[in-house]
Amino acid sequence: MCGISTNLGVESTVRFAYEYGYNQIFAEDAMSAMSIEEHMFTVTKIFPRIGLVRKTKEILADLLHD
Repeated sequence: MCGISTNLGVESTVRFAYEYGYNQIFAEDAMSAMSIEEHMFTVTKIFPRIGLVRKTKEILADLLHD
C-alpha cells in the first residue's frame, strides 16, 4: 500500500482492508503526510499492528526473488 496522506487516506483504506482480512504491506517511503510527525506516528504505531512496513526497495527485491 502506498499513497497520499499517510495518516488520512492511506490509513483509512488500510483499516478498511484489515477488517476484510487482507494481508498488507506498506511502502513507507511511497507515502507522505502534512508533517513528518504525522507520517511517522502512523508508520510506527498503526501500520505494524495490521501489516508489514517496508521500504519500496525491499518490496521490489522480494517480488523479484519469488
